[in-house]
Amino acid sequence: MADSAGIQQGSPAIGAAGLVPAAPGAGGTEGSGAAGGSARIAVKKAQLRSSPRPKKLEKLGVYSSCKAEGACKCNGWKSQNPPPTPPRTDQPSSTVNLQEPCRSCSHTLGDHVTHLENVSEEEMNRLLGIVLDVEYLYTCVHKEEDADTKQVYFSLFKLLRKSILQMGKPMLEAQESPPFEKPSIEEVITSSMCINGVNNFVQYKFSHLPSKERQTIMELAKMFLNQINYWQLETPSQRRQRVPNEDAAGYKANYTRWLCYCNVPQFCDSLPRYETTQIFGQTLLRSVFTVMRKQLLEQARQEKDKLPPEKRTLILTHFPKFLSMLEEEVYSHSSPIWSQDFLAGASGGQIPIHTVISAPPVARPLYYSTSPVTVDQSTCGSVSPARKTVSVLEPSPVGEKRKPTEPLPHEEIKRPRVVGDIPVELINEVMATITDPAAIPETSLLSAHSARDEAARLEERRGVIEFHVIGNSLNQKPNKRILMWLVGLQNVFSHQLPRMPKEYITRLVFDPKHKTLSLIKDGRVIGGICFRMFPSQGFTEIVFCAVTSNEQVKGYGTHLMNHLKEYHIKHEILNFLTYADEYAIGYFKKQGFSKDIKVPKAKYVGYIKDYEGATLMGCELNASIPYTEFSVIIKKQKEIIKKLIERKQAQIRKVYPGLSCFKEGVRQIPIENIPGIRETGWKPVGKGKELKDPDQLYSTLKTILQHVKSHPNAWPFMEPVKKTEAPGYYQVIRFPMDLKTMSERLKSRYYTTRKLFMADMQRIFTNCREYNPPESEYYKCANLLEKFFYTKIKEAGLIEK
Repeated sequence: MADSAGIQQGSPAIGAAGLVPAAPGAGGTEGSGAAGGSARIAVKKAQLRSSPRPKKLEKLGVYSSCKAEGACKCNGWKSQNPPPTPPRTDQPSSTVNLQEPCRSCSHTLGDHVTHLENVSEEEMNRLLGIVLDVEYLYTCVHKEEDADTKQVYFSLFKLLRKSILQMGKPMLEAQESPPFEKPSIEEVITSSMCINGVNNFVQYKFSHLPSKERQTIMELAKMFLNQINYWQLETPSQRRQRVPNEDAAGYKANYTRWLCYCNVPQFCDSLPRYETTQIFGQTLLRSVFTVMRKQLLEQARQEKDKLPPEKRTLILTHFPKFLSMLEEEVYSHSSPIWSQDFLAGASGGQIPIHTVISAPPVARPLYYSTSPVTVDQSTCGSVSPARKTVSVLEPSPVGEKRKPTEPLPHEEIKRPRVVGDIPVELINEVMATITDPAAIPETSLLSAHSARDEAARLEERRGVIEFHVIGNSLNQKPNKRILMWLVGLQNVFSHQLPRMPKEYITRLVFDPKHKTLSLIKDGRVIGGICFRMFPSQGFTEIVFCAVTSNEQVKGYGTHLMNHLKEYHIKHEILNFLTYADEYAIGYFKKQGFSKDIKVPKAKYVGYIKDYEGATLMGCELNASIPYTEFSVIIKKQKEIIKKLIERKQAQIRKVYPGLSCFKEGVRQIPIENIPGIRETGWKPVGKGKELKDPDQLYSTLKTILQHVKSHPNAWPFMEPVKKTEAPGYYQVIRFPMDLKTMSERLKSRYYTTRKLFMADMQRIFTNCREYNPPESEYYKCANLLEKFFYTKIKEAGLIEK
């Protein structure tokens, strides 16, 4: 922070480095804590603000520069009989004499407060609040032992001190302003916990579970966010001792930011305060999650006897599983929940949280996660008053509860959102009906509309079947249960694949380089997929895939493959290769395999064995798809479309007579001539010739784009929208587009068809009209430029005139 803002050069940069560690507090005095400390300060401020005006002037005079003639350099009145240092707010002098001289400059108290004579009571009370914060930070500076924390306290002390001198509002000047990461923890875990919040993690993991259990996950998510918001970060020096090889500079930056924007403002309310989960993302969560998880679970075990019965299951059973699944996503380098393009991303206006949060994470017992890292709790740093860990069972600390309608200073009122041309409110309303068990009947497992893996998914949810990735090892002592499962897999593969030599099957199943995703039912193996991963080549070879004959036609094969896909997404391998015989080709096609191999031949030749009479097939994975729940998501999307159609039909009450023209010999008519078709929302699609010559298409599109960029109304769309110029733009607009980006795409030959080009251009106009009000200049520019664009498209013959 610049020196003019109260922090010297060389001190931890408030924006670039973050806030100071340690909580402001009076050391570990009995009764101190997050709630108690802020409550005591609030009481002191109330007492001071209720004092007579002369005593308020005396208090402010201590922090006001002398205004006497002669350019006096005294920066604060000092009494001839000074009180204890720092001055005690609750013990002001018994009498106030504005003529009492200053011990430093000999000028009177009145000379120090002449600028306050006409100041309103409200402004004076605001300044007095800053005075109390200054004195509290003064105490913190002298009692804090950690050097990094002390430096930040001192920087904030100077900032507030200068704010009093200049009668301004304390502002943290920094290279960056909150939020420091996108998406934030809150957006990823539960976005704001309100009706229109979004939940990337819960949507990704639990959207398939019954709606009656949603409240359970809601409570777990709220509980976890509350813990982060009041979690004590260990100081950088403590962390260096515990994790010596980590990025110390990055952690110190986040620590400083946390202290300045989240921790200190809990006590010094003259500074703007943010919730930790709203301004930090994956980086901070990674640095605290392992320690936090261990301490929370240990605390829950210690307090289990105090828990009411209904809370005991939630805390002791569901919360550990919730944290384990979240841990996988926190430390994964390919988890889609941290992408701003995630379907349920942080744009704040899509599926409401009460429609996507579902039951506790008991429905996915696929044990392929790595073991959590153990951390010694004693090395996590001492708990300072302001950073005291909130109990798993406690609500927010006293004084922190806000009214639902009372936003934080940095919160913005978001504009209504639409998805395509459908208002989000309508989608939310439809989602509420299709997720209500009373509103949608259960699908029969024998129904033609049920998914292939639906029966298997229900059995997994009930704990009837389990999935385990297992393999042999030459380095560890063999596990008897795993060895029994491997023998069982060898038997299943041998019986179901009679053409394969048993010796060959045995060798691969027990080969340490191969792994097998095993399907376990009633403690015995009933199926599995044996595979070998080639991480350096970017693919995995599937060697054997089989389910025992008496357990087939139950969806196990599909569910097995879906689990295998998710396992590989977590390990960042996104391609499968396999040789399928004539009986297996149909199965693999249903699982997304094809003969069109995406992996370059040079990547796999020499790595996999060629089988006579078999067909090489491949499958490319999409890391954003939760495959084990994919059919559920598709089913839910179908229900949404069905309900939207039904609502649209209900709005169109007019019944038109049938078409009689066909009886008169007419063979066909244009769609737009069908009575009532336009009232349904149908719009004619412009037709035109598709240029097949890539060079001709490139030349035509380049000419059109140049004309558009040269248009006088194109200036708002020339470059990407800057966050500083349009706050909240990227929370409203999920898919931004601009003419500069289109030029780059055109240059890279991205536009292989006219439709891609037209879609990007149309997105520019749609985004503009969605974000800006109709009376704005930008809105008008979009309309005029859109009209010009379609004129040029028609002139080029890309659509009919």
